[in-house]
Amino acid sequence: MGKIVGPTRTGDGYWRIETNQEINYILKGQNIIVFIKKPRLSWLGLVERMAEDNIVQKIKRWKPVSKRPIGRPKTRWEDDVLGDINSINIRNWKKLAHNRDSWKKLIEQARTSYIVCSAL
Repeated sequence: MGKIVGPTRTGDGYWRIETNQEINYILKGQNIIVFIKKPRLSWLGLVERMAEDNIVQKIKRWKPVSKRPIGRPKTRWEDDVLGDINSINIRNWKKLAHNRDSWKKLIEQARTSYIVCSAL
């Protein structure tokens, strides 16, 4: 859980990982899933609205030429965020992303569905 916040430098110069209580204080009681997924969905909408010749769009579409290592492929950011979208049953997300107001409503819907799911 410390990796979300990153290490903290103490007064005597040592590095340490934040405790769960410290992270809860930073989150101000917010659900950790919402804390992670809401900005991720916001960024997806922003990237989708960018022009096709934008460097971020080019990096998103880039496919490496090299061989992949043996074993299970690493999860990509795009796989995670598309999983978030599938979990709230959105089919036409690209169309919604181009309309900023609709995208904000979708993010709010995702936020409330995470809160409902975590309450069960």
